Amino acid sequence: MLPRRSVLHAVAGLAVATLVLIPLGVGQARADDTPVIFAAASLTNAFQDIGKAYTDRTGQKVIFSFAASSALAKQLEAGAPASIFASANEKWMDFTEAKDLTLKDTRVTPIGNSLVLIMPTDTAKKVTPDASFDWAGFLGKDGKLVTGLTDSVPAGIYAKTALTSLGQWDAVKAHIVGTESVRAALALVERGEATAGIVYSTDAAIASHVKVAGTFPASSHPPIRYPFEIVKGQDTAATKAFFAFLTGPEAREIYVKYGFVVE
Repeated sequence: MLPRRSVLHAVAGLAVATLVLIPLGVGQARADDTPVIFAAASLTNAFQDIGKAYTDRTGQKVIFSFAASSALAKQLEAGAPASIFASANEKWMDFTEAKDLTLKDTRVTPIGNSLVLIMPTDTAKKVTPDASFDWAGFLGKDGKLVTGLTDSVPAGIYAKTALTSLGQWDAVKAHIVGTESVRAALALVERGEATAGIVYSTDAAIASHVKVAGTFPASSHPPIRYPFEIVKGQDTAATKAFFAFLTGPEAREIYVKYGFVVE
């Protein structure tokens, strides 16, 4: 059985890894014009590379805060200072729009992803996670299936939707361990502390100790799309310049490098 302490450590680790920002109130200016980017955890590696490329090209620094889209949206609601929000699903961007936190007319959705089942490298096997898959046999009595929190974290929401669509949710719900972000779920599988996990294909691609066991049918869940918007009151020249870079040709090459679907 998955040690509960390990789950808590993984969740805590993600909380510490996320940049802590002091709330200012939406639209309130920071001390300088350095863009602050709130981005879904699954964008970490790609955005870090894009940020480096942008700084190398322009000399302009960029600050990132990576976490679950749900957590970032709530931080924006609480007044945390950010310039751009990049979400892993439409739901949390719609939330920030409804709260008048982000600028709807700036929305772009340049990339997408796919949903995969992963296993630790030393126990991995190929399976087909479709409507006929034997989850009971796969997980056994005490197996754990980790993913993002299924009521808030986009990866977990997609996972529950896919399993429900395939008629498999009831068979697996007792085995689900929800984490605070998709990267926390990935970490548990990498350490061999879960039987399997449901993450994005791009997360699996950057992990050294997991393998993709199978890919969920695209028809089993809504398209996995990443909307970006500028935060209200932060449409400065520096922010708009980096926002444009996020969808430019150099950024697109980086997205492809990490396995994102470029739309």
